[in-house]
Amino acid sequence: MTDLLLLHGTVITVDRDRRIIEDGAVAISGDRIVEVGTSADLEPRHVGKKIVDCHGKLVIPGLVDAHGHAGHSLIKTIAADSPSIWMRIVTPTYYHYATRDFWYADGLVSGLERLRAGVTTGASIIASMPRSDDPVFGINHAKAYTEVGIKEILCVGPAGLPWPHPVTRWDTGKPVRHDVTFEEMIEGAEAVIEAVNGSADGRIKVYLTPFTIVPSVDPSNPSTPDKAVKLTADDRMQARRVRETARKWGVRIHSDAFAGQVRMAFQDKENALLGPDVHLQHCIGLSHEEVDILAETGTHMTHSPGGRAPILDMISKGVNVAITSDGTAPRRPFDMFQMARMAQFAQHMLHVDQYLLPPGKLLEMITIDAAKALGLDHEIGSLDAGKKADVTIIDMRQPHLTPNWMVVHRLMHQAVGSDVDTVIVDGNILMEGRKVLTVDMIDALDFGEREAWALVERAGLRAHMHDPGWGQLSRTFNEPIVPPAPPRID
Repeated sequence: MTDLLLLHGTVITVDRDRRIIEDGAVAISGDRIVEVGTSADLEPRHVGKKIVDCHGKLVIPGLVDAHGHAGHSLIKTIAADSPSIWMRIVTPTYYHYATRDFWYADGLVSGLERLRAGVTTGASIIASMPRSDDPVFGINHAKAYTEVGIKEILCVGPAGLPWPHPVTRWDTGKPVRHDVTFEEMIEGAEAVIEAVNGSADGRIKVYLTPFTIVPSVDPSNPSTPDKAVKLTADDRMQARRVRETARKWGVRIHSDAFAGQVRMAFQDKENALLGPDVHLQHCIGLSHEEVDILAETGTHMTHSPGGRAPILDMISKGVNVAITSDGTAPRRPFDMFQMARMAQFAQHMLHVDQYLLPPGKLLEMITIDAAKALGLDHEIGSLDAGKKADVTIIDMRQPHLTPNWMVVHRLMHQAVGSDVDTVIVDGNILMEGRKVLTVDMIDALDFGEREAWALVERAGLRAHMHDPGWGQLSRTFNEPIVPPAPPRID
């Protein structure tokens, strides 16, 4: 590790004072930022450090994606034309056709996509509905992120009802069916925590992630008050066991939630999967009462563009809200600039108000607010002395980013992930001049391509690779869409 001095850039700190420093500099020793200021002030005080010339570039905190899915990078676009049953297609695929090598390959591809888009910390849920029965899945994904070099929040935990849950394992190359109990899912999650939590010099962390905070109601859509009434025995058991396990290992909790679930979860205040150690994704359709519960409990919320989550109500009541990719399937990138603009546009259209979520707030929601949702704002999310040296550098000398004024506006209105020039994590340069320095990107992508096609053939997913719909005003189908069945076990 070489001590670094970033010079002559425009530095957007996102610190407490939200400083924007022209001809700015960032001094890094080891894995920490030691000083942020002007180039004129810092250069004489940091002789001997390797100089990174940032002339014509923006220097910002590393971007943080607090919710995404492992596996999606090698399945993206498949079944994108049938969103009404998309989960019924991809979940059986993950539960019955994914191999251990698939998860390592996906880790390489997703880690590289995030790196090249300036994401220095990304959450990865193993599968669409979390799968923790085989700890090697999560361990292999973490291994890939360790090699790429960015930080990963690995999310593992119990699947939704019914329990036990059928899975198919391919450890020997042949399918073997197994019904996994809830306790086996918890044990699998604990095995992942024990194996990789805190590994790679702390860059890999594991959060406990049940599919939703209340498994007895619809796990993917809001539940009306007549359906979301009282917690069941299964609901209470899951909350208690997740809480016990999180306390045992000292890990945080992440999950999905929709309307009705927050109010129901709050019925069991002792074990509710709510609080400052929890961040919840989606929260579509939450009532004013439920928003008040999030505010009262200090629960964080993460929002991906789309869906009618009351994020303005949440923010106005003091709930911390971050923007996430929810990527990368069926049709989202890990590009946090695009995700932020999509979230802003959705709110503009929903409320018929183009003044909502100005660019400064958008940048906060993919840096410091996202770090806070992960419980890591003391370490990442801003350029502050003492914090980890996670830095994203954007090349502004491009037609679509010229003229270089009102830099936060320029960044959040026009920049895309491919404008990222250099990425530093824990003081290590992982990408410079858009060249990845940690892994052979072409070899990794070739490996990912092979594993993706192998999954397609095992699961029969060619049926869900549709034509582009040339000349059609709306997508139509000649045959009903049928989700993949589990493989035959001879």
